[in-house]
Amino acid sequence: MTIRQILPRDVQALLSTGSPVVLLDVRQPDEHAFCHLPGSVLIPLGELATRFEELEIPDDALVVVYCHHGVRSLSGVGILQQAGIQNVASMASGIEAWSLTVDTGVPRY
Repeated sequence: MTIRQILPRDVQALLSTGSPVVLLDVRQPDEHAFCHLPGSVLIPLGELATRFEELEIPDDALVVVYCHHGVRSLSGVGILQQAGIQNVASMASGIEAWSLTVDTGVPRY
């Protein structure tokens, strides 16, 4: 199964045009508390397989999974695909890249 990746600037473009996007943060609660994308849902990667049904996914919405550097999010996409959620992508290079290329106001760690 192919894992789709999306660049942070492309996520920002979708959000700015009002496209339906669900942002899923698969980091740990302390990481999420330090910095996160507005409106994102936190489900740590280790809990995703049993909690993915908590996601409210509108029709035609893209689920964008993100983490710190874009590694855990790849696994998150795989878990969601196995659960039957196909319109899903990993945000390449994670919130670190978002901080560097989209919004320098998001703290880096």
